[in-house]
Amino acid sequence: MSPSPVQRGVATPTELREQILAGRRGSPFLLYRDGDGRQVIVELSDTRRRLTIGRRPANDIALSWDVEVSRLHAELEHVGTSWVVSDDGLSHNGTLLNGDHLEGRRRLRDGDVLAIGDTLIAYCIAGDASTVSTPTRTAQHASLVVSLTPAQRRVLSALCRPYRDSTYAAPPSNQQIADELFLTVHTVKGTLRQLFDVFDIRGISQNQKRCVLAERALQSGLISRREL
Repeated sequence: MSPSPVQRGVATPTELREQILAGRRGSPFLLYRDGDGRQVIVELSDTRRRLTIGRRPANDIALSWDVEVSRLHAELEHVGTSWVVSDDGLSHNGTLLNGDHLEGRRRLRDGDVLAIGDTLIAYCIAGDASTVSTPTRTAQHASLVVSLTPAQRRVLSALCRPYRDSTYAAPPSNQQIADELFLTVHTVKGTLRQLFDVFDIRGISQNQKRCVLAERALQSGLISRREL
């Protein structure tokens, strides 16, 4: 079985940015990994009414590498404002939705994971434009899959430490983080730039970026207050 596409630590920073950009375009999307382990994003635009999944190349999502997948395995249909998944006896091995055997038609919800053969496919909803641009909601989706190096996590934890007991704290300066972690200020600056890029934080002042970064890391659960 392939790893869940929304499992923490699965996606690289580049893949995470691709997910964030897909969410900002406003349409729901499917997220899975191909036979070589590469991330695949399939956007479900309003113009798309039906989508087939199976091993046959003619399918909209062709899982040709997965021998456990039937030639035509499952279907997704756009009904009203929702996407509905069904198997209806199309497959030999059945389809799982969040670990349960799929029976009949089921409306998909944000974060649902389909198991089709040995491939896991996540259904993600971006929300409306105002929701997508809200840091808290963006972080909730992104944090499930963001992958950080040990050095990035150490700097991010130090940045969040003043918020351990209060949400109204001020983030530490680069010098304070450098002193705590026995790093140079240059190293701290470089690591923070990487983290701003990973979380797609831009267009605001430097101090605001630090506050937003700490907020996203804590509210998403990527950094736990118990760890600080």
